[in-house]
Amino acid sequence: MSYSTTDQAKHVSVFRTLPVHLAIFAGLILLWEIVNLYGFEDRIQADMIAPRPTHIVLAMIDIFFIDKTVWHHLGSTFQKALLGASIGTVIGMGLAISATLSETFRKYIKPWIILMEATPRIAVGPIFVALLGFGLWSAVALAALVAFFGPFVNTFQGLMEIDEESEEMFRSLGASKFQTFWKLRFASALQLISAGWKLATASAFGGALVAEFIQASEGMGVLIAQYVIMITMDYAFAALLSVTIFGYILFKIMEYMDYHLIFWQNDLLMLKVSEKRRKKMGVSS
Repeated sequence: MSYSTTDQAKHVSVFRTLPVHLAIFAGLILLWEIVNLYGFEDRIQADMIAPRPTHIVLAMIDIFFIDKTVWHHLGSTFQKALLGASIGTVIGMGLAISATLSETFRKYIKPWIILMEATPRIAVGPIFVALLGFGLWSAVALAALVAFFGPFVNTFQGLMEIDEESEEMFRSLGASKFQTFWKLRFASALQLISAGWKLATASAFGGALVAEFIQASEGMGVLIAQYVIMITMDYAFAALLSVTIFGYILFKIMEYMDYHLIFWQNDLLMLKVSEKRRKKMGVSS
């Protein structure tokens, strides 16, 4: 029953550290508020550099529940980011799988991928606008370009790090190359691959925002830029915080899915899945 002890230890650790994190957060917010109130002689300068947290909260209430400005822009940014992350993940994983299966392909594709990763994203943005025009797809293309490197590296690394003894066992059991790849290599690498998916999603949000700063008529990048131009920094901070909060929620959802998808990495989940399968097959435990 060692799995239950580990699981309980994790929950105890979370409950012990949570009050500390909350206390640190509250202390930082209080310090921020005090600095704004007493650290500047010029009130305009204070509100531009470090708008009060209370004003940022009021701005968030306004853009979410009163004026409701943020919802349309937030949806637009999420659409671009998720499309870009999906396309980037498919391309990155496809290239990584091809590089794993073919040494010749691996030899020629890796330098190009490193070159693409070294290229500044903000410099590529105007080129995508010229090629694809203003609108959705130039932003999606930039988000995909930013997102694909994480899935490529993680998938490639996971597929290349294979246990030779396990591979030999699969061969001795008469497994085909496809079965060995899918049930051994890919299954063993799935934890690293899923980390690449999460990296792609986080990176795609940055790419989408950069694209919106360069060109767009809607999106959180546009909204933040408008608030900065109008020198309403509390609203700019509120918009930025909105992206952070919803991005964090999406990341936690992906972690939850990851936890249940790769069930064999967790002893408790493995036991539950095995029990369900035994019941389905009519085998007593």
